[in-house]
Amino acid sequence: MLLAFAWWSVLLFNKNRDTFNAKAELLKIGMVAEGIISNQEEFLAQPRYLDLRDRYRKQEWMIMGEGLFFIITLIIGIYLINRGYNTAVASAQQRRNFLLSITHELKSPIASVKLVLETFKKRQLPPAMSAKLTDNALRETERLNNLVNDLLLSAKLDTDYQPHFQPLILDELLAALIEKLESKYPDAEFHLKIQNEIPVVQADNTGITSVLLNLLENAVKYSPEKAVITAELCRSGDFVQVDISDLGMGISAKEKKKIFDKFYRVGNEDTRATKGTGLGLYIVKNTVKAHGGTIVVQDNQPRGTKFSFKLPISKKEKKDASAAEKEFAAEA
Repeated sequence: MLLAFAWWSVLLFNKNRDTFNAKAELLKIGMVAEGIISNQEEFLAQPRYLDLRDRYRKQEWMIMGEGLFFIITLIIGIYLINRGYNTAVASAQQRRNFLLSITHELKSPIASVKLVLETFKKRQLPPAMSAKLTDNALRETERLNNLVNDLLLSAKLDTDYQPHFQPLILDELLAALIEKLESKYPDAEFHLKIQNEIPVVQADNTGITSVLLNLLENAVKYSPEKAVITAELCRSGDFVQVDISDLGMGISAKEKKKIFDKFYRVGNEDTRATKGTGLGLYIVKNTVKAHGGTIVVQDNQPRGTKFSFKLPISKKEKKDASAAEKEFAAEA
């Protein structure tokens, strides 16, 4: 189409030039017959010729301008169509990944709980075996409950999520969550570092608990079998900063730009070994943002990933979110 527009412009330009030459020649013959001119120099100085020349020069500029306008319009149209196509393909892929992951995440705990209940119904088990199966069923039920909570929270974040602010002691909350995860992941090694005195923050307990759990469990899931997770807590000006770092596979620079998108997960859903729905980091970013905080992801040293987020100490001291985000990214 671009070539067609270019060819059309050249052809029209040449036709305009031919028409001008023909009319100029006809005008010259008429003026010679009338005895007005006797040579080419006199003809080129005639007002009638100059007027004819100016009119066709304006037409040439009009042809070039219109051709350029059509080409630019076509390029913009191609760009918009291509962008819309890529967005539609990415959205379809994300929906496909979400359906694949959510199907597995829902069916797996339901099947486990169903199997335990059927076992209890058919057999009389020893107390030790009954306790073990009950613990497994409770874990799967908690997993299913967390999944439903994530789905509900992500839906609220899309519409009218409003944090319920209340005094929150972050160091105690983080210590309690790590203690809970140590029993859930006995092979993982957790380290908690608290620098100086941590002030009480005004935050939504449910939302911040979800943020911390998502970051800590992601650190375990994307780490080797013997995961080493470090959680650090410190005061940074009018904010409390939380760092969650691991020694896992890390995240490429290209993926860092997408990991906070809804339903996005690193890799292909058909071959991915880790569990999840792609909602965790979406919930993390938007919950932190709703609190007036910011979050960044960095490379950990010597390897792995480090997530850092800041929460304002009180609602009155909140900074503008975009300015705080730029400042935090510059510090990182």
